[in-house]
Amino acid sequence: MTRRDRRPPTDTRVVLGLLSGQPRVQVKFVDAGELYLTWRWEHAPEQPRAYVIPRDLVQPVLDELEQAVPSPLPGENVRAALHRAFTGPFGAPDREAELAARLAGSLIPFPLAAELNEVLGRGIRPHVRIQPSASLGRVPWEALLVDENRRMVHEAEVSVLQPAGVWKAPGRKVSPYGQEGAVVTVIDPVVPGRVLAPVLGSGWADTPVAEVLRRLGSRRRGTEPAVGGEIDRATLRTLLTGASRLLYVGHVSSAQYGLDVRMHLSDGADVLGRAGPIGPHRPLTAADIAFGWEAEGPWHIPSRVALIACDSGSDTRFAEPTALVSVMVRGGAEHVTAARWTLPTDAGFAVAAGGEAPAFSAAVDAVDASHEAPDPVAALGAWQRGQSERWARTGSLEYSPLVWGALTTTWAPP
Repeated sequence: MTRRDRRPPTDTRVVLGLLSGQPRVQVKFVDAGELYLTWRWEHAPEQPRAYVIPRDLVQPVLDELEQAVPSPLPGENVRAALHRAFTGPFGAPDREAELAARLAGSLIPFPLAAELNEVLGRGIRPHVRIQPSASLGRVPWEALLVDENRRMVHEAEVSVLQPAGVWKAPGRKVSPYGQEGAVVTVIDPVVPGRVLAPVLGSGWADTPVAEVLRRLGSRRRGTEPAVGGEIDRATLRTLLTGASRLLYVGHVSSAQYGLDVRMHLSDGADVLGRAGPIGPHRPLTAADIAFGWEAEGPWHIPSRVALIACDSGSDTRFAEPTALVSVMVRGGAEHVTAARWTLPTDAGFAVAAGGEAPAFSAAVDAVDASHEAPDPVAALGAWQRGQSERWARTGSLEYSPLVWGALTTTWAPP
């Protein structure tokens, strides 16, 4: 994980005590005026490191990233946000690579890079577990360009690290995972009143999403995708009991605080819940899942959860990271894959690319396949590497980090 600066080598003796197996390093960022970070190798917890990044050195590139991603800015509609993203750095490989390199140079300090290089020099692939601060909630860590034509996901497994108060919470029990266990699929559920448009078109059967359903076969519980599939919160809660996985493909709405982040199912306005109704529809909030409603209590969450929806992984952007990912982890999930920003649909890509470009539905396929693998973090990273290489080679928008760079997996073992 080479850095272009050539300062004297840092003390890398911490890696000399590596145990057998894959070494893991926890990297935690904190916003306190300047940007502070600490890191420690899990085989040497008594030797933490600390570093300060001046805010004026990192904020300009973070502002540029905010302008580059397709999440709507204040006063901007979704169509305008997509146009801005498709014509910005994520629309051109050379501009995107320059942004990714500047992000890496700003956020990976030389001492940490030197320690990672020491591990890589031994032919060992580390696992970097990152706990972002609120200002870093949109950083696509896997896509950071750490060397020429080498992204972080080329050099390491990369996952999100939840705060200890979530994944080490008293009473938290990780749900068991069974390779042949039931998979609850909530694919593009119909929202009452068509308050939100489908994320898949009527031609979904000709996309990789159909392959996902074929692959799951009799293990699948839940809705058929697009244009007609209905599932409410009570049905979903019942289906999740005893399941091994949840695959949700639909809409998530952000909010002013984490527990108010919302999934959109087929609930009418008359159901009980903490969110106010939107016309004939009441969304399902993170708080509804965490605490239940009335006397029902919290939900049982399967071991592996995929939330393929806009801003579904927004937890780290809140001062209190208590949105959907945290709630899933607290409820029993060990792996949760979610999105850092708004995901363009296949229809959006087709308009921008001037033809068919099933980037969104291909991501559904890739994420589902990664959750079938023994190590979902490594499996998703392998797909992201392939997408990155296709992007550099072809410049085709369907391989842009607009989708694969948005996706990340939180790993929260028992």
